Amino acid sequence: MKYLLLVLIVLAVLWFARGARPRSAPRPQARPAPPEPATMLACAQCGLHLPRDEALPGRGGVFCSEAHRAAYEKTHPSP
Repeated sequence: MKYLLLVLIVLAVLWFARGARPRSAPRPQARPAPPEPATMLACAQCGLHLPRDEALPGRGGVFCSEAHRAAYEKTHPSP
């Protein structure tokens, strides 16, 4: 009987020791590269910064809207 109890204690210690082992950390997955930052331009009328692909070109620079382009070109006539 005492040997059975000793075997059970040894098995319990081994079982707990196996569970206390540090587990291997999961491998980090490769992440896609973040997109390149957009070039920002300032509106010639109000100074608002906006991405280059959203800017409207005009006579005096780039603008954030058609209204600002028209207002700038109205106040700054071409020579």
